[in-house]
Amino acid sequence: MTAETLSIPGLAKPASRIALGTWAIGGAMWGGPDDANAARTIDQALDLGINVIDTAPVYGFGHSEEVIGRALEGKRDKVILATKVALNWQDGKVFRDSRPARIAQEIEDSLRRLRTDHIDLYQVHWPDSKTPMEETARALEKLVKDGKVHALGVSNFSPAQMDEFRKFAPLATIQPPYNLFERDIEQDVLPYAIKNNLAVLAYGPLCRGLLSGRMTADRKFEGDDLRKSDPKFQQPRFGQYLKAVEDLKAIAEKHDKSMLALAIRWVLDRGPTIALWGARKPEQISGVDEAFGWKLDDADMKAIDAILTRDISDPVGPEFMAPSLRN
Repeated sequence: MTAETLSIPGLAKPASRIALGTWAIGGAMWGGPDDANAARTIDQALDLGINVIDTAPVYGFGHSEEVIGRALEGKRDKVILATKVALNWQDGKVFRDSRPARIAQEIEDSLRRLRTDHIDLYQVHWPDSKTPMEETARALEKLVKDGKVHALGVSNFSPAQMDEFRKFAPLATIQPPYNLFERDIEQDVLPYAIKNNLAVLAYGPLCRGLLSGRMTADRKFEGDDLRKSDPKFQQPRFGQYLKAVEDLKAIAEKHDKSMLALAIRWVLDRGPTIALWGARKPEQISGVDEAFGWKLDDADMKAIDAILTRDISDPVGPEFMAPSLRN
């Protein structure tokens, strides 16, 4: 498969426009870890032409990074490795923390867990309003000068927050939630990224599995599965979203594609985007090649919007995922 690519400022090689998202590989909030399958998933992603692996320390409290580090031994040079910084945790409770001391600790922890001497793309996971942006940005810029990081990004930032960050350090990427059902960034973040030449790493392009086309109304979520607290997966909204998926399948079938491929293609056709395809089992990334080599036209886009307007009377965003501020 020949993957579509996107150039990211500061990185030596073009990035595949589908990245492997590894939140679930960490295990926490996804039913526990499955390391053997996780390693096979990473190998499968590389075989499919995916060269971007996105992770974070908070995914399993370091476990996702450790699994990736082991899986990439001998293959590190093939990958654009992206991780994050500026979340902390205590007694399993996560909070925002982008103080320079926290950044200095996290970079060393991430390098050790990932078994590497540098991070290709280092991203502030969530903005921390209790730490001056200048302190955060300058601490990160120092890591670039030291060679520990090659490019900087932010996640879940507003345009105003990105403007403030860019006063003190260069910015290459923004990582927001973005999918057919969660489109708030079209109002501000996406136009900002286009104007300022930032790559958009869209997380949740399958909306926690809703857009996979495989979910049914009788699906139960057990244990620490985050979908137990996601409003989209509670009735009556759950039924509305599933109805929209069923109707969207007609557009996918028109192109002889799966629903999953349609959801990813839609993200890729919206701008300078990379879709973070989350998986922890090899079969969960089968069909990646279906997302490349075709486009949705204006008529498709209008038909999609009409389905969403008709089927979903009470849409809701991903706000439930936001971590707490630091006490």
